[in-house]
Amino acid sequence: MNIKFKRPKWLPLWLNLPFIIFLGFILMLLFFGEYNYVKISKQKSEINNLNAQIKTTEDSAQFYERKYRELDTDRENLEKLAREQYGMKRTNEDVYITDIK
Repeated sequence: MNIKFKRPKWLPLWLNLPFIIFLGFILMLLFFGEYNYVKISKQKSEINNLNAQIKTTEDSAQFYERKYRELDTDRENLEKLAREQYGMKRTNEDVYITDIK
């Protein structure tokens, strides 16, 4: 029983069984499974977004830390903040609030 496989003329010579298996394996690695290319690229994008959020949060934390230290050490700024934002006044003062800017 000696059966020979005849290659169809439309099938290129470079397209053989080991190449098809190799190509299938590469496609499986890229698009299927736990560590596929699509999932990894989405996770990298999410990591970059989270790093950007961390950076902005650290910047705002530093800003508020500077403001806190400034208010803690400078009595004039603390009094200005209390007067402007919270409407506080001294006992012998009258405060008039206007909308003129």
